[in-house]
Amino acid sequence: MTKAPKPAARALRDELVEAVRREARSFFQSARGSHDWDHTERVLQLCLRIGRKEKADLDVLRLAALLHDIGREEEDRSNGRICHGRAGAALARRVLEKHGFDAGTVRRVVHCVRAHRFRKKAVPRTLEARILFDADKLDSIGAVGVGRAFLFAGEIGARLHDKSVDVRRTKPYTRDDTAYREYLVKLSRVRDRMTTREGKRIAAERHKYMVAFFGRLSKETDGIL
Repeated sequence: MTKAPKPAARALRDELVEAVRREARSFFQSARGSHDWDHTERVLQLCLRIGRKEKADLDVLRLAALLHDIGREEEDRSNGRICHGRAGAALARRVLEKHGFDAGTVRRVVHCVRAHRFRKKAVPRTLEARILFDADKLDSIGAVGVGRAFLFAGEIGARLHDKSVDVRRTKPYTRDDTAYREYLVKLSRVRDRMTTREGKRIAAERHKYMVAFFGRLSKETDGIL
């Protein structure tokens, strides 16, 4: 078990984390609303909630949550061709080293940032990385996930709803990339990808709400309700 830091060391650590928070926020000055600083703050709170349940290193989680999306602007500029997990990991390393964090902390946080998308070889291999992955995905489902899906659809000029959408014939970042398409392609699968016990518990309730919402949306757009 890791010993609790002494008060002076704790104060210094908190000061460094706050410096990282300020720098991380600077990467979101022109961010889209669907992936803005508010998303980072929500992921941070989920990380701490799950981390306490799972007995994780909360210092690593704080840093990882604050930095996990700082590569998002690069991905948005490329319309998805650049992986913001990979880009963000490189940026996170520079930020942490700049503020004097030890090599072990840098390595653990960078892994969390790199693996939070869970693509190909970027598998979350630590407890903290798995918690960040879960927290990030949890913010894409439930009521807040539905809201973000519609916000993103509005940002790219997509339709309000198309219950008959054939995802095989549509592409992201187009008029057909509705919130419902996002639900079919990604959001409906999030619940089954959770990696922690607490993440699975939260996801089950959020998934239930989301399914009910899109079912009602289809009925309302048909004039049934």
